[in-house]
Amino acid sequence: MLKFAVFLKPYKKESILGPLFKLIEAILELLLPTMVALMINHGVGKGDTHYVWQMGLLMLLMTVLGFSSSLVCQLYAARASQGFGTTLRNTIYKHILSFSYADLDKFGTPSLINRITNDVNQLQMAVAMLIRLVIRAPFICIGAIMMSMILDARLALVLLAATPILAVILYLVITKASPLYRLYQKKLDHIALVLSENLTGVRVIRAFAKRGTERVKFNTASDDLTQTAIRVGRISALLSPATLLVVNGAIIAILWIGGIHIQYGSLTQGEIIAFINYITQILLALIVVTNLIILFTKASTSAARIQEVLDTQASISDTAASENQPGSPPAPYGDVVDTGSMQPDSVDGIQASLSQTDRMSRQNTVPAIAFDHVSFGYNTTGQLALSDIDVDIYPGETVGIIGGTGSGKSTFVNLIPRFYDAVKGSIRIDGIDVRDYNLTELRQKIGIVPQKALLFTGTIADNIRWGKKHATDEEVARAAAIAQAEEFIGNLAGKYDAPITRGGLNLSGGQKQRLTIARAIVSNPEILILDDSSSALDFATDAALRKSLRDNSTHTTVLLVSQRVSTVQHADKIIVFDEGRIAGIGTHDQLMTRSEVYQEINRSQISTQEVDQ
Repeated sequence: MLKFAVFLKPYKKESILGPLFKLIEAILELLLPTMVALMINHGVGKGDTHYVWQMGLLMLLMTVLGFSSSLVCQLYAARASQGFGTTLRNTIYKHILSFSYADLDKFGTPSLINRITNDVNQLQMAVAMLIRLVIRAPFICIGAIMMSMILDARLALVLLAATPILAVILYLVITKASPLYRLYQKKLDHIALVLSENLTGVRVIRAFAKRGTERVKFNTASDDLTQTAIRVGRISALLSPATLLVVNGAIIAILWIGGIHIQYGSLTQGEIIAFINYITQILLALIVVTNLIILFTKASTSAARIQEVLDTQASISDTAASENQPGSPPAPYGDVVDTGSMQPDSVDGIQASLSQTDRMSRQNTVPAIAFDHVSFGYNTTGQLALSDIDVDIYPGETVGIIGGTGSGKSTFVNLIPRFYDAVKGSIRIDGIDVRDYNLTELRQKIGIVPQKALLFTGTIADNIRWGKKHATDEEVARAAAIAQAEEFIGNLAGKYDAPITRGGLNLSGGQKQRLTIARAIVSNPEILILDDSSSALDFATDAALRKSLRDNSTHTTVLLVSQRVSTVQHADKIIVFDEGRIAGIGTHDQLMTRSEVYQEINRSQISTQEVDQ
């Protein structure tokens, strides 16, 4: 937890003055029982009313001063803890934004949400208690024992004898509770995952009449969490009664011994009352200490979970290497790969060739995208998702990418903006390795439309401007027109100012896809990746979209990922994927005569009429 002290640096004044004011309150509180003893012995016992009033007013003044000091401490603690929590939360969020897809997959969204909310709240509470009580409670305990020793050293021995018993109780509770708190946090992550899936997929759950199944699933996770919480609660609940038992035993012993001392005249009534007050102060302070121990045990677990996130270095660095900086001439990397001379692979024995004219015209052209024997796996010890991918895509080309489910199409395009890093080989954009780019500059070159159309709360214009922050109204309208979204936007109340609810739930699937396409092309990117982004469009709209892209993106390299032959058949070339390998490269006509995989995909389409559109 000490590692997080750096987040308290802006609040040094509050962190120092807060405990000092609390210490003043504690000192004044420790003096009160002694003053009560003086009032009884010298005022009440002797019938001196003036002395009683004098001491009473002094005690009232001390109480007001103590209360004022406590308020100041509370103010400083609130400022420091809230500021600490805000700074830490912002730091975690910024760090999470630097994570690659692989890093995010490692933790999972529900766990990260819990860490940035619940765990930060635990640390925030710990900071507040640190300033308010960590100095006060031990000081009260030690100070009360010292004051009681001044009153009567023999009676104080009873308190000293109880100290190791209390220490053993605290040790046992902490060692038993700490592992359970860690387990509790893990189960809290699990129930957050279940809840997130249920709320996100509520329509699917209802469509398949699975509410009962999901209710049982949630109840199981909830009951599991409850059982762990009960186990933690039982152990924590033992702390207060065990402490009370020991302290009350000490009070009984003190009253019994103190009564004997009073009988023999070695102890006054005022001193025994003061002694009892000090015992009560110790008891209350110990109750606070036990609660603090529980709180800091929880905070320690939360700190470890947050530290795990902060210690995770992003697997994809945002700092470009010193060599081959973007904007500099590309370093030589050998001859351009001749896709026409590729040998047939083991998948279907076919690699369609480009025409001799195309190859000759591109001998001296740097590819817009070059995959150089790239392999990739989501798990370094598991099966590869892509194996030995070697292909060049030239500026201005429209390239179709097709293959069956799980063939590696989306993985292929996700490597281009460096959402993941290849485990073998290299990927170059304009002749420069993507690992030598600054991530921001690399991704500004690329407009990508993911498989899942996701919109954000705001207006239609706001969502399109995600692609270009300061896009003019004309640029927004042009992007919408190219994406075939202009017509349905014009029918909405408010048009481009029409509101978008969370995730775009107030729009159809096709409407959301067209808006995400407009968002990608508004910045006029050098590379446009459409990852199966027209699956919800009818064939006529899909054809109009492709024609519009050809007419308005002549200088843009376009990658069309689809399972529809009709979507990719008019591309300059088509890359066919099968089980993570390239099964063919060529035009539609070339692949129809030479690629068995492509022919099979073509035959599997719904009808010949759809394929020929």
